[in-house]
Amino acid sequence: MSTTESASNYDGLEQMPVRQLLESINQEDKTVPLAVEKAIPQLEQLVNATIERLQQGGRLFYIGAGTSGRLGVVDASECPPTYGVPHGMVIGLIAGGDTAIRKAVEFAEDDEEQAWKDLQAHDINEKDIVVGIAASGRTPYVIGGLKTCRAHGIATGCIVCNANSAVAAAADYPVEIITGPEFVTGSTRMKAGTAQKLALNMLTTSTMIRLGRVKGNKMVDMQLSNLKLVDRGTRMLMEELQLPRPEAEALLQKHGGVRAAIEAYRKEQQG
Repeated sequence: MSTTESASNYDGLEQMPVRQLLESINQEDKTVPLAVEKAIPQLEQLVNATIERLQQGGRLFYIGAGTSGRLGVVDASECPPTYGVPHGMVIGLIAGGDTAIRKAVEFAEDDEEQAWKDLQAHDINEKDIVVGIAASGRTPYVIGGLKTCRAHGIATGCIVCNANSAVAAAADYPVEIITGPEFVTGSTRMKAGTAQKLALNMLTTSTMIRLGRVKGNKMVDMQLSNLKLVDRGTRMLMEELQLPRPEAEALLQKHGGVRAAIEAYRKEQQG
């Protein structure tokens, strides 16, 4: 039996008071970052492979089912507003299609051929890299997708939470984060899902930094899609260019982004 399906370290959960439930869940959650830390050497290889392909005009695809698929969709959807990259650079695909983001689609994850069909709809090619996300490491949708990608010369990676899995065997750059039994037996949306979220954060954040999408520690290419982000961009310009707020805000509005505003201002000062 896989460790994610093994019996919880706790029992009689329905008899626990709320405080004990919360403290016990928290105790289990504390083990997740340590499990991620052990996988950093594997994650480093996946990140480097991803950077290389994106630098050459390729794309990063996630394929997954259930919670794993949803986490991939979330990570992909956050890259454009955070780093100003095109929506097609990081793409999350979930078994069962977009409907499955909100509502489980029965048996969608059991189709070994569907992931490749979903990838083909996006004109997948050898420039791209495909990362399978599967807590169990045995999801047919993911296994089939990775195997077919490899057969077509497309780089593959994965994030799994069991050792020696079929998904890892199908990946060029496997990342195995062994999170152990869940608080509620088999509920991989808990520790395994948290581990996957951490790994995805590390993957795309490191990649975007190396692609030049961060200056210092600032998201200079973020989309100004709400007032909070406009305020953040204004404060970035105030700090970087030593400008008063009204001037910084006007500069940001004129050029539509922090990086563009900084470059235009400095060019004007030099000219």
